[in-house]
Amino acid sequence: MESAILKSTQSLTTAEDMRNQTKLIMQPYANWEGYLTPAPLSIAILGELVFISSSTDFSINKNPPKEGYKYIKYPDSFRACLMQVCNSGWWAFNEAHKSMDQIRLHTAQVPDYMKTAVKILFQGDDEVVKAHLPDQLKNIKVIADECLELSNVAKDRFTDVIHIIQELLEACVNAEHFYGEEMAAIKIKIEEGKLKEQSALETKKRTEKAMSAMEKELDEAHETYKKALDSLPNGWEMIGMDFVGGLTQTVTGVINGMTSIISLPGKLLGSAKTVISNAMSGIPDQQRDIIDEINVYSKSAIILDCAQTIQQFINVKGEVKDIDWKNLYDQKNKTTKTNFTEAQFQRISETLKEIPDCPAKTQAEIVCKQGIQICKELAKYAPDGKCDKEKSTEIIKEVSDLIKLARRFDSKSKDATNSPAISQKPPMMSKEENKSENLSPSQKATENARFAIEQSRAQMNKTRETYEKAVENLEKNQKELTDILVTMRNCELKEIDFKTTIEMLVKGMDAMGRVKEQWEKMVHFFQMVSIIVKTSLSKTLTNFVSTSEKTQALSYNAKLFSKDQLYIQASQACNIASLVHMISGTYTDVSNKYLMDRVSSLGKLMAMDKNKPEFETERKKLQNSCDEAQRGILRLVLKNKEEYDEKSTARLERIDRELLAILPAAPPEEIKSIQEDVKAGFNEDAYI
Repeated sequence: MESAILKSTQSLTTAEDMRNQTKLIMQPYANWEGYLTPAPLSIAILGELVFISSSTDFSINKNPPKEGYKYIKYPDSFRACLMQVCNSGWWAFNEAHKSMDQIRLHTAQVPDYMKTAVKILFQGDDEVVKAHLPDQLKNIKVIADECLELSNVAKDRFTDVIHIIQELLEACVNAEHFYGEEMAAIKIKIEEGKLKEQSALETKKRTEKAMSAMEKELDEAHETYKKALDSLPNGWEMIGMDFVGGLTQTVTGVINGMTSIISLPGKLLGSAKTVISNAMSGIPDQQRDIIDEINVYSKSAIILDCAQTIQQFINVKGEVKDIDWKNLYDQKNKTTKTNFTEAQFQRISETLKEIPDCPAKTQAEIVCKQGIQICKELAKYAPDGKCDKEKSTEIIKEVSDLIKLARRFDSKSKDATNSPAISQKPPMMSKEENKSENLSPSQKATENARFAIEQSRAQMNKTRETYEKAVENLEKNQKELTDILVTMRNCELKEIDFKTTIEMLVKGMDAMGRVKEQWEKMVHFFQMVSIIVKTSLSKTLTNFVSTSEKTQALSYNAKLFSKDQLYIQASQACNIASLVHMISGTYTDVSNKYLMDRVSSLGKLMAMDKNKPEFETERKKLQNSCDEAQRGILRLVLKNKEEYDEKSTARLERIDRELLAILPAAPPEEIKSIQEDVKAGFNEDAYI
């Protein structure tokens, strides 16, 4: 049975499957077709500003700042300032299209480099690995660095537009063109813009902290392996393999978690709107540090594995449960086998002390504390091989509760980090596990498979719900944006006053800000890829080269572990690149169909004589095409949502067909217990 489960799991977790799984989990949060909804509005507003700039001109340079204007070039002409905004917006969209198309082409190459890297890793000759693997990893890093530069350039272009609009609004306020409530309202808008920028800087700092935390976790993985496996009891090769499996999931959990931080700012980092409203009302920002939580949640797989190791010493025969004292105590070495498990719980507890307090840390500490306590109780009675019935029943109940807590914590971890429930085993470990003597006990393998299936189902269902809500919100925002476009289309030049112009500037700043936020995400994505590869080259590859060939407790030795670490890191970098390739493809598609013709029309409008009738014709053409672009993007959103539903359903059906179908029937209460634990973990407000 365990062999069949292993083969089925391997068939469900190929490199391509994991790339597609990453896309499925992240798509509701990285759906650029939805993020680009404000883009046609931005272009339409720029077109109206060109139109407005043909009206009466005046100076806004009455009360200039002492150090002069930083972004406005022509403060003596409001008309010239509006044209500067339009011109910078035109360059921003042109740069974005060009950059994203190059990013799409670059990221398409990463899977090929990954395939070559895997072939090299499978070579038995260490010299071949040392000689050729660095080149493949460097190829991935070069792509990441080039895409990082392209992302930065595009992001900076949109930032420039926002800065010009902000400074223009400030200049209008300083020139005293507003009075009373209007001045207060515009000041608030300017302050909101600055707070959004401050929020972006805070996000950047948190992302840098995330990168540092991820790099540290990757560096420490090899050291943790050596320390843990040095204390592995004789005859525990199987347990050691399970432990290493949990350790590799720690690395993937950290990387997936950090990817989530970039992809889900609304869920994990708090919305800019909340930050702004808190700041405006004097409420300090007391958000918990999600980076610390990700670090804690990444340890859930090892914590669950330790709990399951204890559970293996509980015999179940029908309704009767008892402790397997005979296998629990090593008579030859006079030690309790769960001493190793206790040491791992202690080690995890020590690492948790370095992390600031947060809800995730509290949950992890509760599980570790309970695990340590159970191990101590077992060690107390193990030498005699017995304890009274009441105490035995109490310990068995504590083990059952421990498993429940560990499962809930692991489910919470999968939810927080967006890590796939059915995880991929790296090649060297997979090769070792295929040897019959290294297989997990049948009961444990079956329970783990059933638990992973329920997690996959819950994860997919929650992701689908998130996508549904995102589309609903998008449709609501769509109506608001359409109303704005209709209002603008009905404007006649004689009706447009200064107040209307400023309202359009404010809306333009908001719309540009939304597009700019997505480019900031791209910057962080490529920072991640670059750091993963840098760590692979600087530390993991060094570990592989320097690892001694001394006999170790496992046939799966430190050198093979280093190979797997290299594979995991390169694979995760590839998954991120694949996610970005999906995003860049969507952006390029949307830009080609709905943006670039409008941007070209805007450029034509800026160059035309505003007094000629052709100008009004071109203006109406731009208005109507932007209106159509709004509808076109919405159609694309709904089409992609349908495709997502089909793919997620197909994934769950394949899991049921290939994995669930081969599992033996389970008691209804066991299935119900697993479902409750998974549901509790994926509940937003649930804590242990």
